[in-house]
Amino acid sequence: MFRLRPVLVLENVALQHQLQVLQRSGKRPRFRPIDRGLWILLSRLWVEWRGSLVLVKPETVVGWHREGFRVYWRWKSRKPGRPRVPKEVRDLIRRMSPENPTWGAPRINGELLMLGFDIVEPTVSKYLVRPRTPPSQTWKTFLRNHTEAMASIDFFAVPTATFRILYVFVVLSHGRRRILHFNVTESPSAAWTARQLIEAFPWDTAPTYLLRDRDRIYGLEFQRTALNIGIEEVRISPHSPWENPNVERLIGSVRRECLDHVIIFNEKHLRKVLLGYVEYYTESRTHLGLGKDCPEPRPVEPPELGRIVSITQVGGLHHRYTRIAA
Repeated sequence: MFRLRPVLVLENVALQHQLQVLQRSGKRPRFRPIDRGLWILLSRLWVEWRGSLVLVKPETVVGWHREGFRVYWRWKSRKPGRPRVPKEVRDLIRRMSPENPTWGAPRINGELLMLGFDIVEPTVSKYLVRPRTPPSQTWKTFLRNHTEAMASIDFFAVPTATFRILYVFVVLSHGRRRILHFNVTESPSAAWTARQLIEAFPWDTAPTYLLRDRDRIYGLEFQRTALNIGIEEVRISPHSPWENPNVERLIGSVRRECLDHVIIFNEKHLRKVLLGYVEYYTESRTHLGLGKDCPEPRPVEPPELGRIVSITQVGGLHHRYTRIAA
């Protein structure tokens, strides 16, 4: 009798609404967005709204209100804020991070500014690739930084037409896969091998490291010669040719591309054949490890230079194609 009319009206609205929800639902009441909105409005206008709840708990209505607040601000903030970073820049940042493990966001930001991208440092830090381990260069980078200071040597045998065995000594530089020296003999010795080392590295051209196997041909005289010209020998494990891969790959190429197709008569003939192949290998043959270039860089010849002609090499086993003016 003593309650105010507005309070009674709000209470009747609340109870009637709960009855409607119960009548249209099954065993478990299902609230629509408009139902939630009504109860949120009642909770803001009516102090005693908790006493009229039957179907839900007060915490449920509070949760609806919080969810409505988030939806409201999501709608209000639908306009874009900062300009979106182009995909090209995002991909470039993710590319620079692994390629330069010692670079942080300031260095990468500076590099992007030099490339004409107007971007701030916090944005770079957002898209930076975070390494799981402390920054370190890759093995590929480590080996590339040391290739100019490394060379490798090895022997391989070649049978002749009269069933004699000739031995070829080869020296390969790791820098551009250049064949620095080769020679042929029927009876190799430590003294002969040491002399080949001096001929391969005249003056101050000796590398820092020389990779070789544990053949007994590299005796004390060879070791003294290497020490005198400032070379540190690196010996691979016994019976492990894969630890000297560059020179082994060279020997395989010499056999597959040249010697397997030729019958050798004597030392002079073998030396001549190998001289032609070394010229082809160094100046004409493209290498995957060199970006499909030659050990001696070969210029690109555009169509404007003229028609294409072929030059016979290695006795016709291979050809070089070049352009000449018409």
